[in-house]
Amino acid sequence: MKALYIVEPGKTELREIDPPRPNEGEVLLRVGMVGFCGGDLNSFRGVFPLQHYPIILGHEIGAAIEEVGANVPDKFRRGMNVTVSPYQSCGQCTPCKRNRPNACRDNRTMGVRRPGAMTRFITAPWTDLYHSEKLTLKELALVEPLTVGFHAAVRGRVSSSDKVAVLGCGIVGLGAVAGSSARGAEVIAVDIDNKKLEIARKTGASHTINSVKADLHEALSELTDGEGPDVIVEAAGQPETFRAAVEEVVFTGKVVYIGYVKAPVEYETKLFVQKELDILGSRNCLGDFPRVIEVLERGGFPVDDVITKIVPLEEAGQALAAWNENPANVTKIMVNMEA
Repeated sequence: MKALYIVEPGKTELREIDPPRPNEGEVLLRVGMVGFCGGDLNSFRGVFPLQHYPIILGHEIGAAIEEVGANVPDKFRRGMNVTVSPYQSCGQCTPCKRNRPNACRDNRTMGVRRPGAMTRFITAPWTDLYHSEKLTLKELALVEPLTVGFHAAVRGRVSSSDKVAVLGCGIVGLGAVAGSSARGAEVIAVDIDNKKLEIARKTGASHTINSVKADLHEALSELTDGEGPDVIVEAAGQPETFRAAVEEVVFTGKVVYIGYVKAPVEYETKLFVQKELDILGSRNCLGDFPRVIEVLERGGFPVDDVITKIVPLEEAGQALAAWNENPANVTKIMVNMEA
C-alpha cells in the first residue's frame, strides 16, 4: 500500500509499505480521511523543530475499524467510525506525573516523531479511539485540530463573563473561537482574510476585525469599553501577534499562546509586570475530544466552509507544496484515502 512520506524539508514522496497487523490491545483501521496540519506545512518548510525525517505524515484522522485485536473491549467493532488521539506520552516525566501528558517532554505525535496516517491501513491502541455514530469520516478528521483550540480556551480559563479575542482564524484559531463560544464567552475573531472571518462568525464569533483594514488597538478598545479583552488567544504564530496579545489584553488578563513563531520575538516586558498578566502556553489537547465531537454532532461548526479542498493521496504532496506557495487561501486541506 502507498504512504505519503515527508523525506526532508521541501520534499515528499509516495512509498510502498506493508499493511500492519494489530497487536494485543490494538485495532486495525481503514483510513478514510486525513487532514493536513499547520505543523505539516512548517515541517515542509523545515521550520518545525520537533519534526523527524523521513516519516509518514498525518495525524488528523477519520477512519473505520477494519479488525479488532485481542483484549480490546467489545464496544469496539468492525465498521465503527472513529478518530484517533495521535499523541503518545512517556508516563514518566514531570508533566505526565502531573496528569498533563499533552505536554510530555518525550511526546511522540503521529506524523511528527512516529509514523502517521496518510496510508490506507494503520493500527492504534483502543485507548486512543473516539467514536461517533453521527459524524462522517470528514468530520471526524476535523476533531483533532479543533481540540487544540478548545484546549487553549481551557488553558485561558475562559468563562461566560469574558470577552475573548482570537488572533488568527486558521483551523486551530477557529477551534479556539468555537471552544470559547461553547464556554459562553463573547468572542472577537481577528485575521487578515475576510473569508476566514466570515467562517469565524459561523463558528461562534460575535465580532470580527480585519487587522489590515482596521487599527487593531482602536477596534479592540471600542469592543471592550477601552479595557482590552479579558483573554487573548494567539493562533497566528507571528511576532507581531505575539506582541499584540500582551499589548492589547486587559490589565490582569490572560494570554494563551498556541502558535509557533519562526523568529525571536521582542517584547516590552514591563507590560508583563504592570498588567500582572497570566501568560500561558497551550500544547496539543487534554481530554477535549468528547467535547469537540459533541459540538460537531450538534451541527455547531461549519465543516464544509472550513475545508478548502479534498485531494486523493496521489496529489497530496503537490497540494502541500501549493499550500506552501499560497498559504493565505487555505484553511484546511484533506486527503481522501478512498479516492
